[in-house]
Parts: sequence; structure tokens; C-alpha cells
Amino acid sequence: MSTRIAFLKGHGTENDFVIVPDPENAIDLPASAVAALCDRRAGIGGDGLLHVVRSAAHPEAAAMAAEAEWFMDYRNGDGSVAEMCGNGVRVFARYLQRAGHTAEGDLAIATRGGVKTVHLAKNGEVTVGMGRALLPEGDVSVRVGERGWPARNVNMGNPHAVAFVTDLDHAGDLHIQPPFEPAAAYPDGVNIEFVVDRGPRHVAMRVHERGSGETRSCGTGACAVAVATARRDGADPAVTGTPSTYTVDVPGGTLVITEHPDGEIEMTGPAVIVAEGEIDAAWLEGVLT
Repeated sequence: MSTRIAFLKGHGTENDFVIVPDPENAIDLPASAVAALCDRRAGIGGDGLLHVVRSAAHPEAAAMAAEAEWFMDYRNGDGSVAEMCGNGVRVFARYLQRAGHTAEGDLAIATRGGVKTVHLAKNGEVTVGMGRALLPEGDVSVRVGERGWPARNVNMGNPHAVAFVTDLDHAGDLHIQPPFEPAAAYPDGVNIEFVVDRGPRHVAMRVHERGSGETRSCGTGACAVAVATARRDGADPAVTGTPSTYTVDVPGGTLVITEHPDGEIEMTGPAVIVAEGEIDAAWLEGVLT
């Protein structure tokens, strides 16, 4: 292991990440190391970790190398692997811009959820093509204490259960995953969003992200919420031929989600790099022993 391991810290609507640039995939980052780095008291602190690797250098991304030079090897805060992270993609793109790997305009980023298109705007906003939502059939419900709600099953490359409530406080302590049924609907766990209305095409949400607990924002979750809300409101762009746009307030800010008639979903929001430095290699080796 190198004695100098660079890192950066960034966030998208306060969904924050440790960023580890590793173009040639030379740094071993097992789950224990990721969890230690994301620890908010004993590590750097973050909801997750963005491992920045060239697609050609990573076995899970090599097949996407012709489409996207860079692979977002995303890990949850507990070290587990995740398919996608919408806020993470924006921060990942901002890092690539900061490092001189890309400029304003369009680029492609490989993820476990496929290749995502990203636009870096002059005003600092970042728009991500999040792909299409899948709406698996079957009833799903979530529960907090004595309260329970039906939920909409939405898959954005990762699973979500979207529940509409009258008060976001009813979601309780989201650091622990609320129970859901049926268990077979989400064999690998689920992100759970609780949603209230704020106005026409305007909602607010709180979220439990599997592997991270409650976070200040969840990009794929905001997309799932926008789709679930549109369907609740009787809006389906594939039927009407008109794009559907929702403003989604999260505890850490605001995201704008647009679903197009072809099913493609775009998410727009900020992405900020706040610090950079070096990880102490001896400390990291210590957490691996």
C-alpha cells in the first residue's frame, strides 16, 4: 500500500462522501476499510465512499470502458456495495472536473447500474441521466411503531419503497431500517422514502438508505419519489407525451426531477467538493488487521 493515499470530501445536497481517487484500481478497499473511513467519529466521515477508478482497470466496469472512461465504484457507509447513488454521481462528476479529467458539458460515467450521462452546467448545477424507473407489481407496506402505510415499489437501479404520509415526523428515527412487507419484495434490503406534499408538483421527503441509515439526501430516492408521486397524481409521461417535473425537498436541499415521455429521468442539483488531503496509510492498515 502506498504511504500517500489521497482523498477528498464532497457532498450533493448534504449527502456526503469520502472520495478516493485510484485510477488504476491499486488500492484495496474492503468493507472494513470503507466503514472505518466513513465513520464520523473515528474516520473522515461520510454517507458513502466514491472509489474513482478507470473503467478499463476494474473487472466490474471493463465492459463499459468504451462508453465511459471512469467507473464509480460506490460503497455505502457500512462498506457494502451499492448499484447506484444519484447524489454520488454528481459529486463524482464534480471531482472529475476538479481533477482536470473533464470540463463543462457532457460526460459518461460507468456505474453498477449502467452508464449514466452527466451534464456539468456553467451555473454549477449538475444534471444526471438516471435511466428509467421500473415499477414492480405487488403490494408493499412499511411500518414505524404503530403506524403503517402502503408503499410504491420503485426500482431506480436500486430498490425503493415510497410511502406518502401526513407528517414527516411520523417516519421516526430512520437510522434503523423501518420494517417492510413482504420481505420477498426486497431480498437485499431497500431504501425507504417518506413523503409529504408541499404544493403542486412539489414534495418533501425523508429517507432511510440501506447501509447508511437516515441521510440528508438520496438522489435515486428523489427520482423514485417523483415517479411515485406522478403516478399517484395520474401523470404518466409515456401516456401524455409531456415531461413531468417535480421539485423534491430533502433535508439537505432541493433536487429537480424530470421524467420524459421515453421514460428517461433527469435529476438536477448541486455538487460541492469541500476538502482534500491524505489518508494516513498506517492508520488504514491498522483497521485492516
